[in-house]
Amino acid sequence: MLYLKSFSVPDDGLAHLDRNWESKRTCYGSRYPFGVFHGLSHVRFEPLTILCGGNGSGKTTLLNLIGEKLELQRGAPFNRSAFFGDYLDLCQAETASAFDREVRGTSRVITSDDVFDYLLDLRCMNEGIDTKRRELLAEYADKRYARFQMRSLADLDELRKVVDAQRHTGSRYVNEQLMRDVPGQSNGESGFLYFTRHIGEGGLYLLDEPENSLSVRFQQELAKFLEDSVRFYRCQFIVATHSPILLALKDARVYDLDRTPASVCRWTEVADVADFYAFFKAHEADFQQEKR
Repeated sequence: MLYLKSFSVPDDGLAHLDRNWESKRTCYGSRYPFGVFHGLSHVRFEPLTILCGGNGSGKTTLLNLIGEKLELQRGAPFNRSAFFGDYLDLCQAETASAFDREVRGTSRVITSDDVFDYLLDLRCMNEGIDTKRRELLAEYADKRYARFQMRSLADLDELRKVVDAQRHTGSRYVNEQLMRDVPGQSNGESGFLYFTRHIGEGGLYLLDEPENSLSVRFQQELAKFLEDSVRFYRCQFIVATHSPILLALKDARVYDLDRTPASVCRWTEVADVADFYAFFKAHEADFQQEKR
């Protein structure tokens, strides 16, 4: 599905501003996002569109502009800067009628900061559970050999704990008291789980460097998940990435923002991919040696 058809940004000049922009506070004279894009004016999207380029090329800025223009949900905040609103007013988005009618409410921006915050929350939760587990093991040892006599209904809960401790092993006692533990997953597994939980059927999703928390294997899993979500679940994705694995998404339109002007290219023409290819070619003999 194609919910966002195209997005236009103004040129790099400040002539558009009809207010006294010189009075605005800036950092080191920056008028960001004016001046970020090099010859980029109009971006046309496919169900899968990739934005690539080095740091400072504007791929994250473009995602933020699109997200704000379309009023998409997002978690982590970002630096709007003094001129962001002026620049945003000059941007234009062309959407399909299905966007407002069907998917605006489910569409969202997902950044690597969102995933990292989720991983930190899981870590804190697991640390809390580990503390509780230690407390329950100590309680189990106490109840296991306790001589307990029930004197009133107020002692009923204590009696149950004593009976459970005497009937079960320590691990079973702890697990039943905790009810359900948080799964002991790696950061990569948990990071991948974040995407599968926050990407639903029928939506426009802007992903900013989703590979940051993922191993190569989970990047491959994410690539397959994105392709299947487009093919079977009516999703559209715009992805800012450095990852060769995500750059190679099937039927994706790739914009290289390092070019002047920024333009569409084949994923194999991206500088980062060429560097990876050259590296592995230079070490090809090492791989051949492994096979012997």
